Amino acid sequence: MLENERCLLTTKDFTILEVMLDRGQEAALTQLIRRKLDHATVIFREDVPAGIVTLNSRVSYRVGNAAPETRIVSQSRLNGLVGFVLPLTTLRGLALLGLAEGQSITVTTVDGETEMLSVEQVLFQPEAASRTLAHERSRGRRPRLVYDADALPSAIVADDPFEKPVPDDPGPSAA
Repeated sequence: MLENERCLLTTKDFTILEVMLDRGQEAALTQLIRRKLDHATVIFREDVPAGIVTLNSRVSYRVGNAAPETRIVSQSRLNGLVGFVLPLTTLRGLALLGLAEGQSITVTTVDGETEMLSVEQVLFQPEAASRTLAHERSRGRRPRLVYDADALPSAIVADDPFEKPVPDDPGPSAA
């Protein structure tokens, strides 16, 4: 099933899979969950490498030799985001969880056919983003909230091409 039978799961992701198993799933998902739980190395959220697919990661993956697809691996279906998310309640979403960039997995679909999924690249991982933000904060860099354009350096503020020119005549208020 797993290339090298290796799977890295955060403690949270591992717990979610245990809950899914307890609640019961269709046979193909149950088999994949058990296999992942049996072969998982569980690590703390802070220790997960950046190239690992975790919950809420945006990942570019390939099914067989098809063109790569990009999805966010989510815990459940998010209404209104059809085509953007890949829930853990689907075979593909579950299969990608815990895999590293370059790693592949072969799964058996509900129809009994097999398909190979390959992780091309983890484009965003919440754990890595959290570490980056914490690192920036520790170095004294903090996001700056800008209330108006006057607070920005003049090099950033461009002239508005749609602004009407100010006439030379000051108008009636000058009297």
